[in-house]
Amino acid sequence: MTTFPDGFVFGVAASAYQIEGAWDEDGKGESIWDRFTHRPGTILNGDTGDVACDHYHRYREDVALMAGAGIPAYSLTTAWTRIIPDGTGPVEPRGIGFYDRLVDELLAHGVTPYVTLYHWDLPQGLQDRGGWASRETVDAFVRYADVVSSALGDRVKHWKTHNEPWVAAFLGHYLGEFAPGHTDFAEALAAAHHILLSHGRSVPVIRSNVPEADVGIVVDCRPSTPATADPRDLAAQRHFDGFRNRWFFDPLFGKGYPRDMVDAYRDGGRFHTENPPFVQPGDLDEIAAPIDFVGVNYYTAVAVSAGLEESETTGVAPGPNPPDGYTEMGWPIIPQALTAFLKRLHDDYRPRDIRVTENGASFSDGPDDDGHVRDHRRIDYLRRHLDAVADAIDLGVPVTGYFVWSILDNFEWALGYSQRFGLVWVDHETGTRIPKDSLAWYSSAIAARSGGA
Repeated sequence: MTTFPDGFVFGVAASAYQIEGAWDEDGKGESIWDRFTHRPGTILNGDTGDVACDHYHRYREDVALMAGAGIPAYSLTTAWTRIIPDGTGPVEPRGIGFYDRLVDELLAHGVTPYVTLYHWDLPQGLQDRGGWASRETVDAFVRYADVVSSALGDRVKHWKTHNEPWVAAFLGHYLGEFAPGHTDFAEALAAAHHILLSHGRSVPVIRSNVPEADVGIVVDCRPSTPATADPRDLAAQRHFDGFRNRWFFDPLFGKGYPRDMVDAYRDGGRFHTENPPFVQPGDLDEIAAPIDFVGVNYYTAVAVSAGLEESETTGVAPGPNPPDGYTEMGWPIIPQALTAFLKRLHDDYRPRDIRVTENGASFSDGPDDDGHVRDHRRIDYLRRHLDAVADAIDLGVPVTGYFVWSILDNFEWALGYSQRFGLVWVDHETGTRIPKDSLAWYSSAIAARSGGA
């Protein structure tokens, strides 16, 4: 079995809206996901995150599950609307109190907290004033980062400003599949920029509040290949990579927005100025604030055909049948693409530290007649991807952590409760938790692969 270097961090992850529930308790404000899920027709089966996994009330049970499995680290998200209900007004002490208790519970059980400030649940009050398309939201986020890091920074050293800016910007503002459900490409570009700007401006604020802070951002990567050798597919793949990857990685690492994409968006009528109109002097320098690590979320890779260069449905993996099959999300299982992307990230941007902050698979295996969840397909997926990370390390890539998505079967956004990513099975009617075989396997893998032992 492949081992990992000393100090390599193994963990699990979850996000506030997907597990907490208690959507309107203890002064919590309305988020764009509260509003979006309550709109008929937006979510499969009419599901909402109102209760989700009821983690808000059952967090002690969930922490005990992690600790019992020997999970060293937990990546959690704070909900902006629990802490500042309308996004800009007074701080809600009961919201801060929940995360105080959660952090203390984790530390008491020997689990290191990694805090993400934003996983798509913008306060509806800010959305009503323009949301991420408005620069006002940048200032509001910086204040939120200040409030949370001030409150928790005496115990939490590891911070991520944003999770997956592409999803928040483009699935939310261009494709309309996620909250707030808009379909305006120019708005999506502005939203993406303001999310990145809020990240850059928050980094020094977090550092000022947290001694020895470890600060970064998480980008969801989508490796791609051209569907064929046709020049049109080659050009489409290059555009897709710019749309999905380079538009975020380039400015974060001081390269500004990729020139080929700026020209393509301008020529395509997405804006009508030489450079993006939402970029003000100094913005790009602020976005490129030095960070301690970059997080990479990886699930699959795609082949891109001409005409589908700005679509999540770009085709399938090279060849009609990927050798490792598909998850129940319909995503090809391609571990080697993770290795290749980590190497590419290292070669192109030279981050000092890379962490795989989400990786996992949806399989619906539930309890057998004896109440046991034998999710061997997930175990195989995780084993292959851990090996892929090890392969990247062997190539000289500075990968220092790996977090499984997710600890619990949770609310899977537009797909509601139809998909199960968890290491722990959750009965969404009763809240009952049943650890799956994959949790036991991950526990054993951590013990066997840690510290080069």
